[in-house]
Amino acid sequence: MASTLSRPSRVAKLPPRERILDAAEELFEREGIRLVGVQAIADKAETTKMAIYRHFETKDALVAEWLRIVAADYQAAFDRVEAEYPDRPEEQILGLARFIAEGLSAISYRGCPFINSLAELPDRLHPARQVIEDHKAHQTRRLIGMCTEAQMRDPGQAAAEITFALEGAQVSTQNGSIDQTGDRLMKVVEGIVDRHRSPSAHTARPTDRPRPGPNPTQCRHASA
Repeated sequence: MASTLSRPSRVAKLPPRERILDAAEELFEREGIRLVGVQAIADKAETTKMAIYRHFETKDALVAEWLRIVAADYQAAFDRVEAEYPDRPEEQILGLARFIAEGLSAISYRGCPFINSLAELPDRLHPARQVIEDHKAHQTRRLIGMCTEAQMRDPGQAAAEITFALEGAQVSTQNGSIDQTGDRLMKVVEGIVDRHRSPSAHTARPTDRPRPGPNPTQCRHASA
């Protein structure tokens, strides 16, 4: 929801439901889910609690819808790399890693919305937690599909290692335990791709091809 307009000017142009989601996003990311009440969201959105409950039955439903939007941003990153590198699954995988690497600076002060939300939602039946788990399962299936198309020897294992690297980089950036996480992440993912490449795969090594520039279309979060 980023814009060059000041927040009051931008928010004033949004329909009521989107204005509520915009306010919830800002507050949930800055203060956490549990500490933010419905009244605070109403005040930020310049509306009323009654108006919020007309659009969202409960606060939990609002949290779940916010996370659906975050998840859609990540899925859009998969769509972009598939469109940018058609029939080049290895480059698609590296494109995803680059997307995460370039967003790590935001992680350093906000944290990953999924990781933060999971820490606050221990109940596996919470609707927002189910949104996260469904998103992660779908993301894993798409990544395994890319590894399969790249003719890797063990697509499931390769996808698991890549996922560990992507999510580990976000946690390490958030807690400040590792420096240069973006560059290190790219090297790790490149190494995983190299190690799992099938000898029979007739694809050029990623390091032998020119590196594309950064993707100008970024979603507002950086996680996978």
